[in-house]
Amino acid sequence: MVADATHYGFAQLICDEMAASAQARGTGIARRSPDYIVEKMHEGKAVIAFDDQGFWAGFCYVESWSHGQYVANSGLIVAPPYRKYGLARLIKKRVFELSRELFPQAKIFGLTTGLAVMKINSDLGYEPVTYSELTQDEAFWKGCQSCINYPILLSKERKNCLCTAMLFEPPVVAAAGPAGIAAEAPESMCLSTENL
Repeated sequence: MVADATHYGFAQLICDEMAASAQARGTGIARRSPDYIVEKMHEGKAVIAFDDQGFWAGFCYVESWSHGQYVANSGLIVAPPYRKYGLARLIKKRVFELSRELFPQAKIFGLTTGLAVMKINSDLGYEPVTYSELTQDEAFWKGCQSCINYPILLSKERKNCLCTAMLFEPPVVAAAGPAGIAAEAPESMCLSTENL
């Protein structure tokens, strides 16, 4: 479900689990504060999951960069008792849909060291790319400063790091529809070898 004000109380738990998970895996993560998580919930840019008893089970949020031209689905975390049951895939799918609803024309990207997340991203239509194809927004790269691998990123002049960059590009936009909503290109605009 899309998180809202009724979920603010879970922000510290979410942050603690993100940090504990990264430490257990020995990987880097861009740390976020509980206030930042609350802000994402307030903006309607977060997905939260619970079990049927009401216990918190997982979370992910949407960030936008470069004036909405790029979107990242960040902070994917599943509580340990709920791992290995496909919940990460469900959360990632819902936050991807939310990103497409909020930013229909944006490129959606992610940086990850996790094979499971790479597989989920591939299934959603992301493709591996070089870092040069990601947003160059300084605010995004500033978020990497809390990652243990940040010195590597700097030494490589932000051209690569230990994370794999993945990008989803929305369908070609032919024209803006009502209220600026993008319309997909009509079939007559698609290239075919039959017409060559």
